[in-house]
Amino acid sequence: MYIDSHCHINFPDLADKLPEVFDLMAANQVSHALCISVELEKFPDIRALAEAHANIYASVGVHPDHEDCTEPTVDELVALADHPKVVAIGETGLDYFRLTGDLEWQRERFRTHIRAARACNKPLVIHTRAAAEDTLRIMREEQAGEAGGVMHCFTESMSVAEAAIGQGFYISFSGIVTFKNARDLREVAAAIPLDRLLIETDSPYLAPVPHRGQTNQPGYVKHVAEEIARVRGMTAEAVGEASSRNFFRLFAAAQP
Repeated sequence: MYIDSHCHINFPDLADKLPEVFDLMAANQVSHALCISVELEKFPDIRALAEAHANIYASVGVHPDHEDCTEPTVDELVALADHPKVVAIGETGLDYFRLTGDLEWQRERFRTHIRAARACNKPLVIHTRAAAEDTLRIMREEQAGEAGGVMHCFTESMSVAEAAIGQGFYISFSGIVTFKNARDLREVAAAIPLDRLLIETDSPYLAPVPHRGQTNQPGYVKHVAEEIARVRGMTAEAVGEASSRNFFRLFAAAQP
């Protein structure tokens, strides 16, 4: 009924208790999860998780925050994406919040991921923070819409959402939408087209209310669906069904 479209269950907080993570997913009707790559060095662990579990998928990419790691090339990303359980390129994008100075390397890395996604015909998982204008500009310049993808853990304005949707992208909401001070974000969640909506945890981070402050995990994604359902005037089950359809439409390499 629910799919976690973005998680990091290979991170230490969750990797050491995967049986419990999978049990909670089953108990909360979370059928699948996409485990997201942030470094090429750790990608083999993610791929192995996806190979070992039918309901786990993988992406391949390097996070925009990671400076001291292997810099990917288009050819490397395309080669690593050539696997039936690798359904996306990313997480990629721009983040001007944590890093300062000359960030041209970050923009070039983003372009590399977009070119790889277009080359292998797999969608992008895009992270943007304090960088929406440049993110959308580079997406346009590199024709990211040819690959499509998702703006993950969305926290931007409705105008940014509309611009991304106009390029063929989906919008994914995390536990942030349940936070008390996230009124503007809830308005975006209420307004975007239902056929462009995804839900995620970004676990082990950003646990939703009523688990805020705890280690997040994919089983908690139902709380994201419940809050979006509340602001949209529909049932959580309907949000889950719609976002699950959207997941398999976007990540066409995944098998329901």
